Amino acid sequence: MRGTRISRFGQIQIYVGKCFRMFRNEKGWKVLISAAIITLIISSVTGENTFVAAQDTRNGAFALVCACIWVGIFNSIQSICRERAIIKREHRTGLHISSYMIAHMIYELVICLMETVIVTLIMYFANRDHFPETGVFFPPLLELMITFFLIIYSSDVLGLLVSGIVKNENTAMTVMPFILIVQLVMSGMIFALEGASKMIANFTISKWGVNAICVTADVKSLVGALPDYEADYEFSEPHLMKLWLILLAFAALYGILSIIVLEFVDRDKR
Repeated sequence: MRGTRISRFGQIQIYVGKCFRMFRNEKGWKVLISAAIITLIISSVTGENTFVAAQDTRNGAFALVCACIWVGIFNSIQSICRERAIIKREHRTGLHISSYMIAHMIYELVICLMETVIVTLIMYFANRDHFPETGVFFPPLLELMITFFLIIYSSDVLGLLVSGIVKNENTAMTVMPFILIVQLVMSGMIFALEGASKMIANFTISKWGVNAICVTADVKSLVGALPDYEADYEFSEPHLMKLWLILLAFAALYGILSIIVLEFVDRDKR
């Protein structure tokens, strides 16, 4: 690749095309099947009281968020580390790291959109008999689709960041469970968080993802809702928009950090 003769935009186009060719030729579509299987498993065990009883709805939201985070990270956790040698070589001949990362983020965005449709439809048909009737901004199905997409995509870009940091694919897959554990434990759904752990929870995708789903489900008005649900699950446009913007900010932050990490690729002796 003669990177010095190709504009940044041209490089983005080239790498987006490369990503989709790899998706086709290397059976990248298997991630879509994986997303369907994990959502089917979760939908089969979340119970008939999801969107009916407050605690069951929170549990179902937590399970769906876990699935979305797993799907997102799994998409990209090996993407960059397996191309490290290629990136180093092409960077020396004119590849702009920002173009490379933007191309990956565009490609991953499309994959995440497809996975979002799969997750949302499976979740809907599993709960269609007691699905929410009204949403905050839009019909609840569309709101949940937006939330699922933001969770999957922000997790996907987090996977890109980790992939840019670790040495190889084996290390990436070793790190992945630890990332998932942090997201699960710090969600506030398993343990009551206090002090420093409560502050750390603010930097997890899981916390804000669960809150966004519960807002659309209007958990505070369901059977068994507790008084303290009001603050986290306020059924209002400003609150849901804030949650969506936080999830979007995670994706932007991880993308910027990924570019910064890869800018030092020439100094990487691995």
